[in-house]
Amino acid sequence: MSLQDQLLKAGLVSKHDAKKANKAKHRALKSGKKVVNEAKADAAQKRAEQAERDRQLNAERKAEAEQKALQAQIRQLITVNSQPRAGGEVAYNFSDNGKITKILVTPALQQGLVNGQLAIARLDDQYHLVAAAVAEKVAQRDDKAIVMLNDKPENQPDEDDPYAEFQIPDDLMW
Repeated sequence: MSLQDQLLKAGLVSKHDAKKANKAKHRALKSGKKVVNEAKADAAQKRAEQAERDRQLNAERKAEAEQKALQAQIRQLITVNSQPRAGGEVAYNFSDNGKITKILVTPALQQGLVNGQLAIARLDDQYHLVAAAVAEKVAQRDDKAIVMLNDKPENQPDEDDPYAEFQIPDDLMW
């Protein structure tokens, strides 16, 4: 039973109105015009808008999840590779966001910071000493986490250089 029959049976429309609607429908079909059901078009538009909102929400959630994952990676890199500063008696001053800050380190750690072998990273308002390679990995993820990393001096020989004790004379003639 069609909707038109149900409306007729309920007495909401007359036979004359039903015939008139059928004629208008058939005329529109014969003339090549499509009968647009406004309710269907409206529902399709609402579905499209809802799908777009869902895509935006999913993109925001994905970006938020990626940011949390990056922060977790940074936290893990710093905590796992943090150098112990216990027993530090030498004050090391550095600049953090325009403020001069001081931490206590051992002489060996101080030399590592000066030579660029160690870096200072901030995690949860605490400072940690990490190796320069780890600091570069952290800086790739978030450069704000690394507070200070000195450049390695170029004229200083490597620690594991077997010829470090042999000096090259400047006046060598070939």
